[in-house]
Amino acid sequence: MELPTTVLAPSRSIDHMRAVVLKSYGGPEVLTIREVPDPTPGPTEVVVDIAATALNRADLLQRRGLYPGPSMDHEIPGMEYAGSVREVGKRVHQLAVGDRVMGIVGGGAYAEAIAVDERQVMAVPDAVGLPAAAAIPEAFLTAFDALVVQGGLTSGRWAFIHAGASGVGTAGIQIAKAIGARVIVTASETKLEACSALGADLVIDYRNDDVVARTKQATGPVGVHTVLDVVGADTLAANLKIAAIGARIIQVGTMGGGSGDINLGALMMKRVALIGTVLRSRPAEEKATLTQRVATELLPMFDSGLLKPVIDTTFAVEDIAAAHEHMEANANVGKVLITIGPGA
Repeated sequence: MELPTTVLAPSRSIDHMRAVVLKSYGGPEVLTIREVPDPTPGPTEVVVDIAATALNRADLLQRRGLYPGPSMDHEIPGMEYAGSVREVGKRVHQLAVGDRVMGIVGGGAYAEAIAVDERQVMAVPDAVGLPAAAAIPEAFLTAFDALVVQGGLTSGRWAFIHAGASGVGTAGIQIAKAIGARVIVTASETKLEACSALGADLVIDYRNDDVVARTKQATGPVGVHTVLDVVGADTLAANLKIAAIGARIIQVGTMGGGSGDINLGALMMKRVALIGTVLRSRPAEEKATLTQRVATELLPMFDSGLLKPVIDTTFAVEDIAAAHEHMEANANVGKVLITIGPGA
């Protein structure tokens, strides 16, 4: 089926910009390009002209009415961006007009511009161009927070990452290897090679292999120290079986279901911590702290070549419906980018 698109004038009207707006909920056809008011910066905010954004599973849920975004006059999806600073607020001290920046937001990134607090903004690494930088913020912040900040992953330990070919998965593999950890991932058969190329020590076809048996064979009696799970109910039992004593299971998604049975006896005997987490609903201060830590600890690794954004496909914003359909088909390895404005 040919998906509808709405194409407006290539340049914004005075005080207005183009954005993808949800006027209703449903399939990709509800994504509509409209003109909305241009953002203006608050005292500690900058306005960024967005070169590109990237898709996330939360965008698909929001489009269906299952994951509400932040309150705004027009419901504009989009949780990450990369672009150039156009305007700065009167109390902004660390950024200037023209700076190349990127970051995560609660929503609003499917647009030509966005106003964001300077504390939640990161500089684009010199080695990464626009729009490729839009593939960094959500995946690498999520993976770093899950594996390192909350998961306690350190050099020499075992990490286990479900959906290793996803945006978060491809970022997680690289982060684990960069800090000297060993990493096991699951993926479908056609995506195993891509995960290996990123540095995974063991790749498991979750459809055809015995995930628990192959993991125990690799780790021996030690088990896995940190689990990054975007699947949910379908993998809960396996996570407990492969977990080491004192392991941490970090739940960042529920693609396989949001509820399931748990063996409390195993949880208690192994002293496993099961931690649920999301970035979107966190207070601004927490997001700012994580953003600045990632800027300090991870971004230099992009310039040194240890880390890189993994991009599957790039769509123009006029083809946003087709981009959503591509992600819903679970065909991507890494991020799906949407080019929007200057720099793209």
